[in-house]
Amino acid sequence: MTTATMTTITDDLKYWLALKLVEGLGNIGIKGLLQSFGTPEHVFKAPLHLLETIPVIGPKTARRIKDFKQWDHVDGELEKAIRMNVSILTCHDVLFPQRLRHIYDCPVLLYVKGELRGLDVSVAVVGSRKASAYGKYTTERLCRELALSGVAIVSGMAKGIDTSAHRGALSVKGKTVAVLGSGLDVIYPPENESLCHEISECGAVVSEYSFGTRPNAPNFPARNRIISGMSLGVVVVEATERSGSLITARIALEQGREVFAVPGSIDEAGSRGTNRLIKEGAKLVENVEDILAEIGPQTSPGESMSVKAALPAVLTDLSSDAHLDGLSDAPSNGPRRHRDARHAILGEKEQMLINSLSFRPRPVDDLIAVTGMSASEILSLLLHLELRGLIRQMPGKTYILQE
Repeated sequence: MTTATMTTITDDLKYWLALKLVEGLGNIGIKGLLQSFGTPEHVFKAPLHLLETIPVIGPKTARRIKDFKQWDHVDGELEKAIRMNVSILTCHDVLFPQRLRHIYDCPVLLYVKGELRGLDVSVAVVGSRKASAYGKYTTERLCRELALSGVAIVSGMAKGIDTSAHRGALSVKGKTVAVLGSGLDVIYPPENESLCHEISECGAVVSEYSFGTRPNAPNFPARNRIISGMSLGVVVVEATERSGSLITARIALEQGREVFAVPGSIDEAGSRGTNRLIKEGAKLVENVEDILAEIGPQTSPGESMSVKAALPAVLTDLSSDAHLDGLSDAPSNGPRRHRDARHAILGEKEQMLINSLSFRPRPVDDLIAVTGMSASEILSLLLHLELRGLIRQMPGKTYILQE
């Protein structure tokens, strides 16, 4: 088993970590390499001309693999894992969450502090960072009752609803998992450090990011796919029409998960996103039985639940003013900029993606190959571009320019 714990370090795991450190090589690229060469060690020992034939990585990344010299960094990562009592699981490990293993862009490595056993029945609970008293109370009550019913709670340990979700499960010694958008040694938000410790004692704190990774904005959309990917369904409690929680709900539907929403006041902006989700097909949640009725009986681990309805419009009609959960506290009520003006403030990598797209659908795998960026980075940038109204997602994980 290729894990780093207090007692086990393997050469195989060193090569896994090394692959993750190669610039421009993401999860999908690593999987493509493993399909061709079998193991990470064989990847590093493969001749350059064979690496260059792998379509999902491209010649630049192939050269970076051959020129890799950061073995001291790899050793430091393993030493820190031992000091912090953190396990590093590969997607081939038996302890790796089975349901997560089968999503698109599954993380090839997970850093885990705590225990991941007992996640066969788990539900994600997400929502506003600026939660109301009603939202916090409802979240804690639902999660407490779910935990008492044997359901593990998965969330992101952000302020507001996420924190209440974890606390609800912990209040009855239930199992809960926090998925971070930073390294496990960088607790965000800092005020949740004690909560993080409690979660690791009664469940697990996990991340796909190496030690020292800061909670940078692009990390959070990638983090959200893990939250939904580990779960049978996603419950949204309080969300504006431009909330990042709706992104998590959309990802959940794409993964074949159930989507639930807790209704709120028609007069509150913080309930408009959840109320619209309900209007367009999400399961209305008034009590814990509404959730339990939908997630049981269970499918076997790794087997996707069927998608009951088409993607709700609220999840595909996010305006350019939208901001992702955990990325910004600033209100998004300014006037919509002209499309050309939005182009003017694009970063270099965003502009590269725009230049790689046209009005004909292009698959994500093509974009990975032509840009040399990792799948996680590309998916994060695509979300930002979509939220700005510059591109549009089409069926089959393809993208086009927005007219």
